[in-house]
Amino acid sequence: MKLWSDEKLYWLALFLIQGLGNSVYRKLLERFGSPRSVFDADFPELMKIEGLKKEVAQRIIKKEFVSNPNEELRQTEKCNARIITYKEPSYPELLKQISSPPMLLYVKGKDLPVKQTLIGIVGSRNPTHYGLRSSEKIALGLARRNIGVVSGLAKGIDSAAHEGCLRGKGFTVAVIGTGINIVYPSGNRRLFDQISESGTIISEFPVNTPPEPKNFPIRNRIISGLCKGIVVVEATKRSGSLITASFALEQNREVFAVPGSIDSPQSIGTHFLIKQGARLIEKPDDILEEFGFYSDGNRDTNVLLNNASILSDMDESEKKVYEVLGDYPIHIDEIVRTVSMDTGVVSGILMKMELRGIVKQIVGKMFIR
Repeated sequence: MKLWSDEKLYWLALFLIQGLGNSVYRKLLERFGSPRSVFDADFPELMKIEGLKKEVAQRIIKKEFVSNPNEELRQTEKCNARIITYKEPSYPELLKQISSPPMLLYVKGKDLPVKQTLIGIVGSRNPTHYGLRSSEKIALGLARRNIGVVSGLAKGIDSAAHEGCLRGKGFTVAVIGTGINIVYPSGNRRLFDQISESGTIISEFPVNTPPEPKNFPIRNRIISGLCKGIVVVEATKRSGSLITASFALEQNREVFAVPGSIDSPQSIGTHFLIKQGARLIEKPDDILEEFGFYSDGNRDTNVLLNNASILSDMDESEKKVYEVLGDYPIHIDEIVRTVSMDTGVVSGILMKMELRGIVKQIVGKMFIR
């Protein structure tokens, strides 16, 4: 029986059978060759597939879908997205290697670059300033080396990773836990639109799927599955980022972790990963070296050169204050004690640096570079 003229609608229709998981979907493909042939099969033939439940086979025979495939495709195209299937050349090869790859992906934006190396950066939704800065700097450094950055568009570390990659004119991929037409969190609309224009948004959930908690651990396996390695910047003991790291290990991907303060709850997860054997990293070079992207004699010295340029324009007092500052916020009183200068002098120096964009003041008279 001919249902549709578009082969992709058969893929979508089978995807919309309630209770049919990716593993059994793939077994059906292996046995029957295509989704169209699956719908042409009779009940006894379907029941020969290991793992296919009787009620799910009956839904295939009766063509009972959770939503109308034609309408699903229309809604996808309406939001300027498209569907790519497991068998298409544009489907990511690395993702095919995981234990339960999605049989189809909703994609918005550019096609995924087939040959570009991707690194995932994930972490806390409630990060410290140090975590945000670390995430952005690592993503920026990777982008400048033509390494793509994958994350989950969540607030916090994920957003900083996407933004750092965009700043570095790199290619970033956002794997979301909602329908492709839903922006979550809603405050990330601008970032969502930026990624849609210069990168890629990916989802395996039907359109209009809300941000249910169960969706995010599911999407995490795709973040790691797309990448050669995963960087965890900050994570609490029960963070979803540890789930992503666990998927990465199962998928034989490299796991990296950024160390943090022993006093910060957001460092508990990353320090746990380091104790378990994750590679401690401090800068993008550490990741690049792990994959042999360049030799020791060809290190990226952009940060060192920038710091040297900044210091060359300072007098001795300014240098003393600047060298006290780092990625962790430090209170002005502590700066005053460390440099042994009057509070008024230090305040004046910090103000000048802030106006030049060298340092940043955050809440409570705390300063960072």
